[in-house]
Amino acid sequence: MRNRSRYLIVLTLISLCSALGWAQAGGSNDQAIQDKAAKMLSSNKKWQGVTASTEDGVVTLTGNVKLYIDSLDAAKKVGKIDKVQGVRNHITVDTTVPDQELFQKIADKLAYDRVGQGITFNMLTLQVKDGVATVGGDVHDYVSRDSALAIVETTPGVKDVIDNINVLPTSGFDDDLRIRIARAIYGYPAMKKYAIDPQRPIRIIVDNGHVTLYGVVDNKMDSQIAETQARTVSGSFSVENKLVIANQGK
Repeated sequence: MRNRSRYLIVLTLISLCSALGWAQAGGSNDQAIQDKAAKMLSSNKKWQGVTASTEDGVVTLTGNVKLYIDSLDAAKKVGKIDKVQGVRNHITVDTTVPDQELFQKIADKLAYDRVGQGITFNMLTLQVKDGVATVGGDVHDYVSRDSALAIVETTPGVKDVIDNINVLPTSGFDDDLRIRIARAIYGYPAMKKYAIDPQRPIRIIVDNGHVTLYGVVDNKMDSQIAETQARTVSGSFSVENKLVIANQGK
């Protein structure tokens, strides 16, 4: 029992020494880190309103930038400086855009994102409150997610971004089902009009064989046709119709 206690004491002392050594090493590098961070920030106009302070190898960024993406880029750049142990990003965006105006700007951009590259198979949601944009929904690949986030992060007025986007599982079976359902729906004469305007496609979300239809259609008949056409495609486990009728809520 005594040996065990001594062993634990030795381990505790080693851990404390290691921690103190790390802190001292981090502290001894602070000035060099500080100089490199200051030089990096001053090298680009978009970071001229940003300052850095360093303690025990951890850099704290404060100040203002015009775009949210500038804040992210500054933190990434500083994080790559040699000997940096971490970055606290306290940078704020100094522009103000009314939430409703900001929502409309982002929504319009997202509506045309990835046109011709699978936009029909993505369904994004958006909320804006006090300049913070929350993006959610389902997309069929990581490229679509990253593209959507890039749009939001570079939109003037956005102060922060919350990423709630779900990237659906990679599946050859689901991909085949997506294409066959899209052909069934858009191949129906009355439904071709929804393929003309990129902002109006019927969104086809497929998750492990389960199909959900999203979007806005002109009338109840179009909603029923879309659902019926989706159900004619073999291989799906379920089809859920969440299409909204224009001017009628849901």
